[in-house]
This record gives sequence, structure tokens and C-alpha cells, in this order.
Amino acid sequence: MKRLAVFFVVLGFAVAALYFSQRRTDHTPVSANAILNMAADAQRDLTRAPMRLTHISDAEETRIGDELAGRYALQGQKLAAEDQGLEKYVVKVGGTVAVHAHRHLPYRFHLLPDHALLNAFSLPGGHVYIGRGLVDLLTTEDELANVLAHEVEHIDHYHCAERVQLEARLKKLRLDAVSEVLQIPLELWETGYHKDEEMEADREGMHLAVLSGYSPYGAVSVFERFAKLHQEYVIHAESPEQELSELAV
Repeated sequence: MKRLAVFFVVLGFAVAALYFSQRRTDHTPVSANAILNMAADAQRDLTRAPMRLTHISDAEETRIGDELAGRYALQGQKLAAEDQGLEKYVVKVGGTVAVHAHRHLPYRFHLLPDHALLNAFSLPGGHVYIGRGLVDLLTTEDELANVLAHEVEHIDHYHCAERVQLEARLKKLRLDAVSEVLQIPLELWETGYHKDEEMEADREGMHLAVLSGYSPYGAVSVFERFAKLHQEYVIHAESPEQELSELAV
């Protein structure tokens, strides 16, 4: 009797769900995108799981970051007087933001004197870099603070540490050997992270900037400016002919 009652309850829910689904006026397009996205997220989480369970120590992470930063110091050109003053400004703003980070690491901030570099990135252990091109694009200290806070959060939330561990595992590198750590290409840090990690850095970076006394609208204005640049300079062709003509332009 009890089983029969449960059967009728389940049947009622099924009929009700079918009824209301048929009454909906908007029809969601059917595709495999949701399943593919779910599978991709699951694969990413499974890949990151060992990294989360076996975080390297802060001291080891800082050592690895210092070794990688040494390569940047060797490759970078000597800063001109104007760039030296600008780097001091970056260090000041970055230091104000880093005080409120969760992890008490030796955060250090650097300016890369490349006017074509519209990018900022971070290394494990606390090194944060920003290109002169990106600094030139910013118009307020609030914007600079939000950009630097975003990069601090990539370190603060172990995104950089997990990336170096994953790279070492894929290439079978020993992180306790300097020669093998230096085999990790510096370009690895200049690329973005997974969308979830980027959104986490956006959200937490904005919060960090606010804790440091800066306006969250600095982040909003940076997002708007990059969206405008993307709209202006990225090809949005709708046919091969349009793409060829825009490439020619």
C-alpha cells in the first residue's frame, strides 16, 4: 500500500512537470553544450584535485617564484628614469593592496617597460608584473589598484601554485631542482587562467581593492575599456569574404 502511494506521488509530479513544461512559451534550444561544459568542468576539477590536496609550502612556492623572477630580471632591459618613477608608483599601490591579502607572502611588484604589453600577470610566491602598455591605458589609481589586486588574488588563491605543479607533473619536472624549474616557459604565466579562476580573481580582487580604500568602479571601467578595445580591434567577420577584407584592412 505504501509503495502504491509513493508511485502515485511520483506519477503526479511527472504529470505536473510535463504539463508546465508544455505551457512554457519560450523554448530552450536543445544542444550538447551543457553536457560538454559539465564534462569539461568535471575534468578540470579532477585535474586540480591532487594540487589542492598537495599544496606546496609557501616557502617552496616563494623560492620557485624567485627563481622564475630571476629569469625576467636577466631578460628585462634597464628601466629609464621615467619608468623607474612609474615602477615606484606601481610598488606603492601594489603594496597598499597586498597588505589585505589572505596569504602573508612577500608580494613584490614590477613594471615591464614594454609599451606594446597590454597585460599583467603573476608568478608563484608573490611577484606581480604589469606592462607599460597596460599602465598607459589606465586613467586612475583605482583602475591600477584593481588590476594589481586581480593578480594578487591569482597568487592568493593558489592559481599560480597549482599551475606550476600541473606543469611540473605534465613535463615530469622536479620543483626542488633549480635547473628543472627554469625549464618552465615564462610565457606560461602571461596567458590567462580558466574562466572560473579569472572570475574568482575578478571578484576577490575587487573586494581586495575596496578593503584597501579604492573604488570598485576602477575594475568596472577597466572591463568596459577592454570590451571597447575588443569590439574595435578584434575581427567580427560573418563570412570568409568579410574576414579576408578585414584582415587586409
